[in-house]
Amino acid sequence: MYKRFFKRLIDIVLSFIGIVVLIIPMAVVAVVIKIDSPGPVIFKQKRVGMGKGGTNHFNILKFRTMRTDTPKDAPTHTLTGAGSYITRVGAFLRRTSIDELPQLFNILCGHMSIIGPRPALWNQFDLIAERDKYGANEVRPGLTGWAQINGRDELEIPVKARLDGEYVERLSFSFDCKCFFGTVKSVLKSDGVVEGGTGVKEAEKEEATKK
Repeated sequence: MYKRFFKRLIDIVLSFIGIVVLIIPMAVVAVVIKIDSPGPVIFKQKRVGMGKGGTNHFNILKFRTMRTDTPKDAPTHTLTGAGSYITRVGAFLRRTSIDELPQLFNILCGHMSIIGPRPALWNQFDLIAERDKYGANEVRPGLTGWAQINGRDELEIPVKARLDGEYVERLSFSFDCKCFFGTVKSVLKSDGVVEGGTGVKEAEKEEATKK
């Protein structure tokens, strides 16, 4: 019942409240972005929605944090010198996750949930394939999720997909609450934010083994 009805109801109610409460702060952020660098305030990117095989797509909304000449459909960790593309304001927005706030509209529209696997880029075929093994593409992607509070950018793709699969298995109101409050803690500490890199935890383990 929770998975089929109450989860979506909670998403609608909380995203609507969030938009009402944060609309003025978001407007201020929009003005600051416009002053800081030329280009649109909102960044749209094709992402994978709910559907087996990652065949369903939607446009995710974010506050723009990078220059307009940044390759649009390239995951940040594949960019050489990714940090050089990030604007001055963008660095702060990414570190604090404020750039994700426009996704409240994605949640309200039903593209996303508050809690769920982070939506993959349409061309992240390796991540999509790994998630298929665990049924993680068959739930609504989220603003945050179990993998997000267990490493975020630091995780290798197989590990991230396995954690997304664990989320699907444990999906419940109590587990969503655990992910939500874990996210608050992670955001306050800026845990797992690695610009231009992924799999950092695994690399650190290998380095420690060599010593």
